[in-house]
Amino acid sequence: MTTRTLRVLVLGGYGAVGAPATAALRAAGHTCLTAGRDPRRADLALDLARREDYRRALEGVDVVVNAAGAKDPALAALAAEHGAAFVDPTASSGYTARLERLAPRAPVLLGVGLAPGLTGLLAADLHAARPGPEPVEVAVLLGEGEAHGAAATAWTLGLLGRSFPDPATGEPVRNLSRGAVFDLPGRGRRRLLRADFADQHALTRDLGRPVRTHLGLDSAALTRALGLLARLPGAGRLPGVPRLPGSDVWTAAARSGPHLRLARGRGQSRATAAVTAHAAALAAGLEPGVHHLHRVLALPDLPAWPGLALASSDS
Repeated sequence: MTTRTLRVLVLGGYGAVGAPATAALRAAGHTCLTAGRDPRRADLALDLARREDYRRALEGVDVVVNAAGAKDPALAALAAEHGAAFVDPTASSGYTARLERLAPRAPVLLGVGLAPGLTGLLAADLHAARPGPEPVEVAVLLGEGEAHGAAATAWTLGLLGRSFPDPATGEPVRNLSRGAVFDLPGRGRRRLLRADFADQHALTRDLGRPVRTHLGLDSAALTRALGLLARLPGAGRLPGVPRLPGSDVWTAAARSGPHLRLARGRGQSRATAAVTAHAAALAAGLEPGVHHLHRVLALPDLPAWPGLALASSDS
């Protein structure tokens, strides 16, 4: 990771992920400029549809963090033209695939949040210790009491009614179906649902073994309800996801047979921001090209933050 002071442009820098990521980068001594359409909350009023305004904003920038949820590969390509690294915590597999097809002249770093991101580090760490052809099952358990950001909400709604190709076989898999049972320390025995997180595709390709990601909510009943909702025609057109009673505790895990890597904390958005901020400083020192976090960072090298707990088990 670079040790020099960076000038960072944070798109959506006043949002659920952008604001804590900006705070973390500033606390580390970097200069951050928040950008967004609301001039009352942003350092720089910026409509990303206005390309010339975006180009001007890139002048003198070392790293762009896309916390705005905008799924436009041109943002990364234009940043690279100006010599700026581009960091994106997106969970969208389709958008990630489009970014992977770029040949940028600066680094583009993906998978830099909680899921994907920390989940990929857990899976890669498990693979390094226990290599083999057996599948790695990834669990993402989120607290339904958290007020999620607009991008995370839109991604979740986008799962409803849609299928994706299994990363190992190419077989169509309906989102929020085909549950798998996980024994999660501190959370008990839980059935979680398949979900199209972007990193399972890159991990399957890079580790040479199947990686499958499953999603659930704090409440087992709400997880089952989410699976039922996914079967309803038109469910993906719901206007939003209400904030529900519950905690903001999250759990992420990777397992293969009896072997487990586990992370726990509070606040999905804060966790995504913490990983994103570290990735932004890391990205500035990478070679040009498209990278995934699990290729350039090992789990033991991820800085801790308040409330993060890591654990492993082989039983």
